[in-house]
Amino acid sequence: MASELGIDETGPLHLLVPVLPLEEVCLFPEASLKVVVSRPAILKTLEIAGRTGRKVVALAQKESSTPLVFDAKDLHAVGTLAEITADHPVPDGTHRVDLDGLRRVRVVEWVGAETLVAETAPLDEGDSGDEWGPAVEALARYLHTHADLRSFLEQQRRSAEPMSWVNLACQHLPITATARQRLLESDAPARCLRISRGLDALLRKEQGS
Repeated sequence: MASELGIDETGPLHLLVPVLPLEEVCLFPEASLKVVVSRPAILKTLEIAGRTGRKVVALAQKESSTPLVFDAKDLHAVGTLAEITADHPVPDGTHRVDLDGLRRVRVVEWVGAETLVAETAPLDEGDSGDEWGPAVEALARYLHTHADLRSFLEQQRRSAEPMSWVNLACQHLPITATARQRLLESDAPARCLRISRGLDALLRKEQGS
């Protein structure tokens, strides 16, 4: 157990971090996300994170409900360790929060009641190898017909690495929340393979062929 929220002394790669639930969206590594926080339990999460390194684990909700208090059954166990890069209080009591995704993690233990804290373990991304090439090509074909989305992704891109481009696309493509979570739960080779197959199928569907 860690003496404070941070590196767990019993496992150097395990972190104890407060949980930030996300509704209808996932945060991917090397991608950014802006969220508005209003629920008291999540505002408490921000308060804890502000005192302990500005790190949270961003976990997608399983359902699009809005419980006042979350527990483990409401959230997926695979999410993304994130850094809070901005936290702006608004006069109406909400907070506008900017998150930068760092790496995929899995929850290994839940802690807390009104405010969830999770012990997380990092997930191996694997080597995307030859899979990222077809994924980037499929993404280029899709974005060729969606200029607005391409412009948006180019503005959001934080890294020149191909996987950063793939991860950013996974976060913002017009797919279901379930499909997005499956992409997040896949390692880099599997994610690239899903993107290369899925985007061409999506493009054919949109074009009616």
